[in-house]
Amino acid sequence: MAEPLFIDHAKGRTWLKWHRGRRQAGDMEFAPARILQGMRAGARVEVDLVRHAGGGFAVLHDETLDRGTDGTGRVDQASADQIRTLRRRDDAGGVTDVGVALLGDLCAALAGSLPDTALLQLDMKENADQIGDDDVAAFAASVGPVARHIIVSGGDAAMVARLQAAAPAVMTGYDPCHFGALTRLRESRDYAGFVAQALADAGQAQMIYLDYHAVLQADYDRFDLIAAFGAAGRRVDAYTLQAVTPQTVAIARHLMALGVDQITTDDPLGLWAACQA
Repeated sequence: MAEPLFIDHAKGRTWLKWHRGRRQAGDMEFAPARILQGMRAGARVEVDLVRHAGGGFAVLHDETLDRGTDGTGRVDQASADQIRTLRRRDDAGGVTDVGVALLGDLCAALAGSLPDTALLQLDMKENADQIGDDDVAAFAASVGPVARHIIVSGGDAAMVARLQAAAPAVMTGYDPCHFGALTRLRESRDYAGFVAQALADAGQAQMIYLDYHAVLQADYDRFDLIAAFGAAGRRVDAYTLQAVTPQTVAIARHLMALGVDQITTDDPLGLWAACQA
């Protein structure tokens, strides 16, 4: 079976991004082997990053080790060598034999020949005031071998800009849906103002990440968020479709009819197959 990379449709092509490195339902999040598989196949793959002690980043979502690994305590208090000894937990909380990826190790494993379409989204869970110069230097050194296959993103535009300045070859993305923005948008319905503010904050970010609920609500209110960002030369990723159901398939088709460039999903294979039917 072909890898679930994208869906072609009447409005063009929509990529299916592997959320937290998952290819299909049931996959463990952030499994290094699966991330490598996706990248080597030319997929769009997303992972989260949290800073660890000594400068650098681990592929984790939480600020603590307890949920995702067999370790305990804060990630920023654990060294790279300590994190390398940990094992990931599965969705049920059981300890597996899968290690925790560090950004530098992951990028080193990816170095070499990757398909032109391969793109690894590094979704930063830190704010600009939480990362130090040693973290920025470690980031630049880590992504260097694969910089053209990297897009760094987050809800803190200053943090994204700081990392991109240290590694100019990487692409950037911006998520304007954090820090109460969606609540304010639901109350105001000021979609034009939302777009204007997001573009002002985004700098040169090529990709805008939008909660799909906001896209659908705007469309219901007869405002096309995807077209508005597209008119400014930005691509749009709508996140996150989780389990594949008749409802989420209908949502995916609606998003594609609006011309969304990318959909984030926990089940790329299942969504890809359902949309072929």
